[in-house]
Amino acid sequence: MILSLSLALCLWSSFHSKTDAWSIQQRSLNKRYIRFQSSTTRLFGGPTDDNNNNNKIDASSPSSLPTIHLYNSKSRSKEPLRPLQSNNKVSMYTCGPTVYDYAHVGNFRAFLTYDLIKRVLLYFGYDVTHVCNLTDVDDKIINRANEQKYDNIQDLTRKYEAFFFQDLQALNVLLADHYPRATEHIDEMMDMILELASKDLAYETQDGSWYFATANKEGYGEQLVQLNVDDMETTERGESELKRDPQDFALWKAFKPEVDREDSSWERPGKIKKGRPGWHLECSAMARKYLGDTIDIHGGGVDLKFPHHENEIAQSEGVTGTTFCNCWLHNGFVNINDEKMSKSLGNFLTLRGACPQSKDVRAYRFLVMSSQYSKPLSFTPDAMGAAKNSLKRIDKVMAQIETALSESNQQQQQQQQQQHNMNDESVTNSSSSSIVQQGVVPKAMEQFEMALLDDLSMPRASASLFSLIKAAEKELKRGTAVASSSSSPTDNKVPLDLVGLLSIATALRRMDTVFGIFYNVPLTEEEEQQQQAAAAAAIEQTDDASPIETVPEEVMVLVTQRTEAKQAKDWDLADSLRTRIAELGFVVKDVKGGDPVVTRSES
Repeated sequence: MILSLSLALCLWSSFHSKTDAWSIQQRSLNKRYIRFQSSTTRLFGGPTDDNNNNNKIDASSPSSLPTIHLYNSKSRSKEPLRPLQSNNKVSMYTCGPTVYDYAHVGNFRAFLTYDLIKRVLLYFGYDVTHVCNLTDVDDKIINRANEQKYDNIQDLTRKYEAFFFQDLQALNVLLADHYPRATEHIDEMMDMILELASKDLAYETQDGSWYFATANKEGYGEQLVQLNVDDMETTERGESELKRDPQDFALWKAFKPEVDREDSSWERPGKIKKGRPGWHLECSAMARKYLGDTIDIHGGGVDLKFPHHENEIAQSEGVTGTTFCNCWLHNGFVNINDEKMSKSLGNFLTLRGACPQSKDVRAYRFLVMSSQYSKPLSFTPDAMGAAKNSLKRIDKVMAQIETALSESNQQQQQQQQQQHNMNDESVTNSSSSSIVQQGVVPKAMEQFEMALLDDLSMPRASASLFSLIKAAEKELKRGTAVASSSSSPTDNKVPLDLVGLLSIATALRRMDTVFGIFYNVPLTEEEEQQQQAAAAAAIEQTDDASPIETVPEEVMVLVTQRTEAKQAKDWDLADSLRTRIAELGFVVKDVKGGDPVVTRSES
């Protein structure tokens, strides 16, 4: 396939602007994925034979969406995802945070796994409705509020909700459609208790607590785990000794003045005495309210299989009499020194503590997104260092491709003018695209998509991404830019394969709709303060520092280009731009963590 250079550059400009819009308008991602995949298949060498196009998306026919196979913890095997609704709408419920403290990196592995699942579904054109709960009433919350003497428990929970959403933004996580709070769904929980009681699946004890009668629920404790129910230790802290069976779990905990608070207690006079819900009930109630009796996917950490998810199944199916969830996905632990990270073990690291710099946050995202979600993940300095190096390599290639296309765009006008002056109507790049001819991009994209369809095999998907990075590096090293210093039509230099490089960059951005790594991480408050202080100190140390307004626009443009060159690790270009700035009578002083300071030279 041979594309005109003019068309290629036009496509690059159009695509670049559209991908920026995607990061802002997350809710319409799935529709754009379909349109974009269709266009890139046509433009960059994708198969045109219907027999070789089985995994491509036909936007006009929802039923043609490729089938994703996922490991279902319930069946203990990989199964094809079969959405309940015929129009490929997928309902997904995931367990959210308990908002009494900062979430740790182990928690955020789960939230990134949910993000991965949703991004893959959107990538292939599925319409996802995602619900993630916020637990804002719990033993831990009450204890923390009492310890820190909060007058209103909501002040504590809202504080850590805000921190949670800030961390999601820093990690570039697509937001769920609903984040229901437990405290705002007490009525739904009470309704479920009474429904269970009407079916002899719940009972009230003398102190006013309510428990689920596990002995009356056939198959309890056998859905997600293979345990001997008689050996299960399920009595949780604060549960009544009045319950009938040790395996029964709390649906409602009666108010105890010595430990409970008035601002986290409710009652339904004549039916349910003053108290608060148990841990498991909120998820059943909220999943039912927002997604219906049966959902397609339920996600959570592997540690939630029992008792939490088993108890959800018992509650929900006890009320509805139908299957609660068709596919259960569980992500693996994050380990430190070969031990599960957990607050109870005291070896946890908050995201803010483990990733103090914005670049660390982005590296953690890539570390998680390039790993197999269901396997344990070791959080080590070496693993984080490797993730950072991978991102540097990817960023450098993308910056070099963009620079090459931008520079060729400037010279293209001159080339086209020369052709016009020679009465040559053709403005087509006559060189064949080796990258396109070799089928580099279609092969990588096919491998990438097959990896996603096979239980979200992100190590294989990452290998496909780096096969494109390697091809781009090889081409960038081999060739010279079309916008070379020579303007002779008979120049013997072999130009860069711009069409091929454009196809690689486009494919990488397509892949990034799953990886989610091409974004600017918001600076932390500490980083912003450091940046401002460093810039102020640098200006104070410069005796002849000129106000920004006195620096000519021509110089500032060069300064900006130099900054971009440094970010792309193009040191030769950065040095050249510094020299040009000096020739214009100015000096650039770099500031660690801040913008460069521009001053007039002394001479």
